[in-house]
Amino acid sequence: MIKKRILNAKRIRHIDGGFSFIPHRFLTDGFLSALNPVEQLLYFFLVLAADRNGLSFYSYDSICNLLKMSLDQYIKARNALIDRDLIDFDGTIFQVLELPQAPPACEPNPTGYRADIKQLLSKTLKGVPA
Repeated sequence: MIKKRILNAKRIRHIDGGFSFIPHRFLTDGFLSALNPVEQLLYFFLVLAADRNGLSFYSYDSICNLLKMSLDQYIKARNALIDRDLIDFDGTIFQVLELPQAPPACEPNPTGYRADIKQLLSKTLKGVPA
């Protein structure tokens, strides 16, 4: 067994101001390996951007610009994270959710999209008054 020791005592990380964390079981229970690299990138970004309740307000154009991804990549990754029950999205606000019991497997859709148009619209317009 490897004995842990502080390598640089002057540079120990501290939580100042913002707050973000990823539970260790994200790695050990297989959530990380269940995501493709673009989904991982978006998930990590949303965790970093979120407040202590998991909420963030970044727009798709800001996210795409910051992460250097296309709109198509963003939509596919966002829908996959929603389908895997890792995030929720109402069209404006993202919420990183408490991890589910186990990482769900998503069946790939022949078009490459995780949600059809009806699901996408309902997720996008969720909570918007009629």
